Amino acid sequence: MENIIFTFFDIFNFGLVVFFWWFTLKHYKALPKRIPVHFDFDGKADNFGHKAYSFFTPLLGMFFYFLFTYTLRHPETANFPVEITDHNKDAQFLIMETFLRWLFALIMLIFMNGQDYTFRYAFDENVKPKVPLPTAILLVIGSLIIALIFVGIFK
Repeated sequence: MENIIFTFFDIFNFGLVVFFWWFTLKHYKALPKRIPVHFDFDGKADNFGHKAYSFFTPLLGMFFYFLFTYTLRHPETANFPVEITDHNKDAQFLIMETFLRWLFALIMLIFMNGQDYTFRYAFDENVKPKVPLPTAILLVIGSLIIALIFVGIFK
């Protein structure tokens, strides 16, 4: 059963990378020459750059995809919060593999939300992000807490 879930996650995560590139390429021509590249805590752009900067986050997403894929293929290279023994190895690897797949999906969704906000803000500075950044950060922190609880239970 876990192989089916992991296969679904892997296809979904790869699909997120492909969709992110498609979204960026689709909107690139319509962007003005200068787009916001950084926002302050209030959601207002405080730095602008050439529209070619819109490719930075998809490239960063691909980097994370390859990093997470490498770590999933070589779980022994990962840094675990507990000592890995023969007794807990299977459970800890399962927790790590599940968490990394989930974390990558969250990261990509945060990146895509930021990209969407950047593109919409380039045309109208009164727009709001579809998902506020604090909500996204709380999702990541909450996921980490849950993963650490499971790690502690199965140590």
